[in-house]
Amino acid sequence: DYEHTRHNAGFDVIDQLASMLSVNYWKHECGCLVARATWDGHKLLLAKPQSFMNTSGGPVRQLMNAYGIDGSQLIVIHDDLDIDAGRLRIKFGGGHGGHNGLRSIVDKTGSADWYRLRVGIGRPPGSMDPADYVLSRPKGEAAETHESAIELAAHAVLALIDEGLEAAQRTYN
Repeated sequence: DYEHTRHNAGFDVIDQLASMLSVNYWKHECGCLVARATWDGHKLLLAKPQSFMNTSGGPVRQLMNAYGIDGSQLIVIHDDLDIDAGRLRIKFGGGHGGHNGLRSIVDKTGSADWYRLRVGIGRPPGSMDPADYVLSRPKGEAAETHESAIELAAHAVLALIDEGLEAAQRTYN
């Protein structure tokens, strides 16, 4: 139901990464759709939790436990209302900023120490309800901006993996 909405930016980035990395096989595991990929010698696990976004922390924790992943190996990609549409921000750690999916991940993992790639979706126009805005699909110029941000975000993930936080921030923030 929420495919390609602003709130689904994280999944769209994962799908873009899967396309760039020639991933064509997904399986259900730990409450997620999971695919394996390699990038420049790095083994990657792409995951899309299949719970409601507000409860995504459970599947994320299960996957981290199953694969022995710690926060230094986790990159969470999500939409952000407080960043202009089309802009990106990469950071390590921080709060949930009112984002219920992030709140769930913090609650279930017991930590906020992991990487975040925030995809800016901007604020809703006028008096539009933020919930309606994030669950809508961008149209026209907004759709083009969103699609460009998704592609750029996929490259930012690979840069974060290859070059580290500071270099990725200099290029993409």
